[in-house]
Amino acid sequence: MKTIKVSLPKKLVTEVENYVKSGWFTDEAELLRTALHEFIRHNRLNLMERFMKEDIEWALKVKTKDQ
Repeated sequence: MKTIKVSLPKKLVTEVENYVKSGWFTDEAELLRTALHEFIRHNRLNLMERFMKEDIEWALKVKTKDQ
């Protein structure tokens, strides 16, 4: 497992600490792993769609130049 160091604004740190103190997560690392996992899961389809559109636009530009 890779360790990543991040700096968070004080307000966000307070919210993270509150979730841990309330028992929602065992520690800050678990909360952050869960949050990143959910962000990626939620945005995966949108990102794939955007990349596909960019690829299609690029291909259309190349095809137009060749004609």
